[in-house]
Amino acid sequence: MATQASRAAARLMISPAVVLLLLWMIVPLGMTIYFSFLRYNLLMPGTEAFAGFDNYKYFLTDPAFFTSIKNTLVLVLGVLIITVGGGIALALLLDQPLWGQGIVRVLVIAPFFVMPTVSALVWKNMFFNPVNGLFAYAAKAVGLQPFDFLSQAPMFSIIIIVAWQWLPFATLILLTAMQSLDSEQLEAAEMDGASWGNRFIYIMVPHLTRAVTVVILIQTIFLLSTFAEILVTTNGGPGTATTNLTYLVYMQSLLQFDVGGGSAGGIIAVILANIVAIFLMRMIGKNLET
Repeated sequence: MATQASRAAARLMISPAVVLLLLWMIVPLGMTIYFSFLRYNLLMPGTEAFAGFDNYKYFLTDPAFFTSIKNTLVLVLGVLIITVGGGIALALLLDQPLWGQGIVRVLVIAPFFVMPTVSALVWKNMFFNPVNGLFAYAAKAVGLQPFDFLSQAPMFSIIIIVAWQWLPFATLILLTAMQSLDSEQLEAAEMDGASWGNRFIYIMVPHLTRAVTVVILIQTIFLLSTFAEILVTTNGGPGTATTNLTYLVYMQSLLQFDVGGGSAGGIIAVILANIVAIFLMRMIGKNLET
């Protein structure tokens, strides 16, 4: 009886937080679903009308929709490749004893705490600027023509900016996993004549597999909603070269004032994000079972 009473008391005490969280999630989602079935334009107030699935049809048949899906996948995959590969390399470096190791670790992790808008502005004006940027000065110093990254390689530039932000996160997770590896295994393999490459492939990589899957899951969920970097640097251009699904919803709802179409795009984005999340969760579950 005492146990049941304590459980009831615990449920009662936590219920306000649960109800508030549900309202925080359900009310905006419900309003978005409601608006997605309306023909609702902010420039024409008072003309709202039920549109059925017309907004969904319009959004799905928009030529920019499939381009945005492709750009979203390219952005996510590009950032994951850089952050996982670079994170493993930095984790191997930071795991070695070196002078000023604490300072180096703080400097490596620091970009993760910079706001996306600020980092995008820094990269746009300090590095990628074809006139006054550091890359332009370096090119001129060796007699080369400066390269305009944001106009000639816009998606690559976005990937670099976002990867720079997420690299510290991947490094931190992978470094923690690497430090949990039993050093006796590596010492025993070294005494048996295994080269560093064999020790890395057959001991370190299997040990880091779970950490890598966690990095992929968390980063993918956040990378699907990348927005600030695109808004600050390219505005989705040139054309739709860097327009991902999140930015397309922004264009539809806030630039064209089409609340109904933007809401339909938001619901589609939520559905696609949940499909990806479920797939990744199942992949990680199978990995953890093994």
